[in-house]
Amino acid sequence: MITLGDAMKAMILDSLCDLDQHTRPLTLAEIDTPGPGEGQVLLRVKACGVCHTELDEIEGRTPPPRFPVVLGHQVVGEVLELGPGAASLKLGERVGVGWIFSSCGRCEYCRQGRENLCPEFQATGRDADGGYAQYMTVPQESAHPLPAAFSDAQAAPLLCAGAIGYRSLKLTGLRDGQALGLTGFGASAHLVLKMVRSSHPASPVYVFARSPQEREFSRELGAVWAGDTVDRAPQPLDAIIDTTPAWRPVVEALANLKPGGRLVINAIRKEERDKDALLDLDYPGHLWMEKEIKSVANVAHNDIAACLQLAAQAGIRPEVQEYGLEEANQALLELKQRKIRGAKVLRFA
Repeated sequence: MITLGDAMKAMILDSLCDLDQHTRPLTLAEIDTPGPGEGQVLLRVKACGVCHTELDEIEGRTPPPRFPVVLGHQVVGEVLELGPGAASLKLGERVGVGWIFSSCGRCEYCRQGRENLCPEFQATGRDADGGYAQYMTVPQESAHPLPAAFSDAQAAPLLCAGAIGYRSLKLTGLRDGQALGLTGFGASAHLVLKMVRSSHPASPVYVFARSPQEREFSRELGAVWAGDTVDRAPQPLDAIIDTTPAWRPVVEALANLKPGGRLVINAIRKEERDKDALLDLDYPGHLWMEKEIKSVANVAHNDIAACLQLAAQAGIRPEVQEYGLEEANQALLELKQRKIRGAKVLRFA
């Protein structure tokens, strides 16, 4: 039994910073272990994925409301304690936590199962401490039982990269046989490609990525073509999912859509560094002929549950690179530098 006030190890963020200037934004510290409140559970963290959204938090594009804060929102953990009123989970159960920490449960969006749009949406690892620590607390409804088919490291990326990819694919409205484009090929995109090969086996996937290594990796996983983000695909595409932090790929993706095609932007925030690219937006070339642009906002509980079910049934396993908790800064810096092959995961002893 963990006693409130016992110390735990955590990598904490004390302030916003520019990762180009400050390559070690997180500090290893010993802080008090939290106790579960009403309807919450205490988890012993076993693994936590490293996500590009953490870069957005560190650099201030989606800043935490307080400091210090523990980042991390792709958390695999074991239920260690049940708070008052928490009865839906069992002690010792292995669960996963994604970006959604809590919502109001009362508004029109929550009642429709679209709690990702709730005005009181709270994010794990931003508005509440997350999984870059040995222990964390979470509302029981945000802790999802995990299929035994996944290892801890495999399960972690499915909780955000996979779930947001699943939601993005759903929002494209893609039908089997239609052509899909993926712009950027990190953790989320590589899982979307695996999902498409399972759920839309007749749909060819085209990948746009600046990195030759990412392009080669996409071909290994079944992409029929891979080019740079400014290249033109061999055919106009029915839908494209953009997973990049930049604006230029958005403009280029629109030029690759066929009439009536849809671009789904899978990003919490976009960086400002190439915002001038939007000045190159040409209405007849990029938007005319009833092309659509749709954003993805957060994830709902049912996205996480459905992604886990699909991955278990289809045998989808993320490609992962593993790091220790104290190597979190290294993993974040490599993510910033686009040194990516699949997903990055912190593992706990």
